[in-house]
Amino acid sequence: MSIKHVACKNCERTFKDDYNFCPYCGQNDKEELTLGVLFSNTISNYFSVDARFFKSFWPLMAKPGYLASKFVEGKRLRYLHPAQMYLFVSVVFFFFFSFIEREQVESLDRTFSESFKKERELNNDIGENTKDSLLLDKKNKKHIADSIAKVEITKALAGTEKYTHFSNLAIDSLNRKVDNRENGDFDFKKAEVDSLIDAGASNDIIYKAMGLKEGDGYFKQRLYTQGLKIYKTRQGGGILKTFYDAVPIAMFFLLPIFALILKLLYRKRGSYSYHLVFSFYYFAFLFTVFTIIIIVNFIVDIPDGIDWLIALSTFIYLCLALSKFYQQGKFKSFIKGSMASFLFLSFVAPTTVLILAMFAFLFY
Repeated sequence: MSIKHVACKNCERTFKDDYNFCPYCGQNDKEELTLGVLFSNTISNYFSVDARFFKSFWPLMAKPGYLASKFVEGKRLRYLHPAQMYLFVSVVFFFFFSFIEREQVESLDRTFSESFKKERELNNDIGENTKDSLLLDKKNKKHIADSIAKVEITKALAGTEKYTHFSNLAIDSLNRKVDNRENGDFDFKKAEVDSLIDAGASNDIIYKAMGLKEGDGYFKQRLYTQGLKIYKTRQGGGILKTFYDAVPIAMFFLLPIFALILKLLYRKRGSYSYHLVFSFYYFAFLFTVFTIIIIVNFIVDIPDGIDWLIALSTFIYLCLALSKFYQQGKFKSFIKGSMASFLFLSFVAPTTVLILAMFAFLFY
């Protein structure tokens, strides 16, 4: 009975078909590429980056689609695992981005603080004249109304209807202005809130002064709670920090959505896990590029024109990677790359930003 030999897909050396693992490189030769296989054994070694990273770095940057193609072909030990590659690069990126984040948070806090300070000083300046202004408006209201009435009578006798319409609008406008100042508009509510805060009033009392009613639901109550927190601290950097902190978590949803878009565009080109492999490597490339940009900007400020060129180069990289990975012409890859980018940047990314912004405001 003859012994059957097979070639290892990774190291390409032959061994007996009875073996489940290659005796030379250790790769499992019998497993099929599924979602379970793609993520198996990656949780425990996410941060175990060895020499394979350096072997993978140059192909990742200079050979679009090469690593993803080799991985689905079976060469899974020669280069760094796609999920491991993505996670390592993203951790490095967010580490360097944290320095920019800190500067932006501090800058936003200063802007909020200065804005509230100037507004408070302005309110104090006009606060002393508020009562006198209201009394003057009440006196002027009657005087102006009497004057307009005289004009109406005169113009009515002359048969000029448009002046009558104008005078009615003037009286209505004046009535609204005086009524608003008597009842309290936004500026006067802020003055009242400032007084309550200075007096040490409880938050419940301040919420009522701000306009919160007893029957309002949880969401509206939360908005008032966070709004008062910002108003008291005179700082908004906490919202921005919470937003940035949520981005890495959001990426674990964005990346699979991008892979799903590719699956819709290439329905006959392998299972979903194949598209996920491509997405892992592509996003690893994006984070590598962004990391390099941040490091370079620490040394020298890059002009905006170069930033746009770099952004354009990532799209060109995507089209070339699609052409290589899916074995398709460059023009078709350009069309599908454009479609994927449009769907992701026009719908998925903006929706995610809105969700994260709302989350950051409600829970910072």
